[in-house]
Amino acid sequence: MSRPPAARDAVLDAFEGILIEAGERAATLDATAKAAGVSKGGLLYHFANREALVEGVLERFSRLVDEDITVLELAPEGPVAYYVRSSVTVGGPLDRAGVAATRLAQAGHESAAQTIRSVRQRWLEAVRRHVADPTVALAITLIGDGLYYDSALHGQDPELGVDAPPPAQLDALVALLERLATTP
Repeated sequence: MSRPPAARDAVLDAFEGILIEAGERAATLDATAKAAGVSKGGLLYHFANREALVEGVLERFSRLVDEDITVLELAPEGPVAYYVRSSVTVGGPLDRAGVAATRLAQAGHESAAQTIRSVRQRWLEAVRRHVADPTVALAITLIGDGLYYDSALHGQDPELGVDAPPPAQLDALVALLERLATTP
């Protein structure tokens, strides 16, 4: 009898959460099992070792990016607007997986650094498919990075910043980038 996939996801959620909140060193198998509400044996049923957990988090991140790129490609507001506007979204599954991958890369996990490089390249390629000038596509992704950084770092702290530029400012930024994207 196989264990339900919900247990596997609970273990990944717990590992991600520990990485985000306490860092890579605190994300042990024991701590992950406890946070997931499973026995260590239950954890090992899904992930044979800590490296398998790391790979599970990185695979999840990569899958969520693929899903996001699909949404970008089909976005009714257009891919540039979607990319820029979604760059200020923090706290969701994609953001959490990305932060967990970053914590792993910071701790020296080369597979995490490679995954992050691959993700950035895939987003850039997705934007490039819709933008005439490759330099403008790069600028759009870097502006998205800056918007994300500001949102993630400052959150909703009124003294440090807000989670997104005011709507009129974001609309103006999107309009500018869309003009640049369509200029031959």
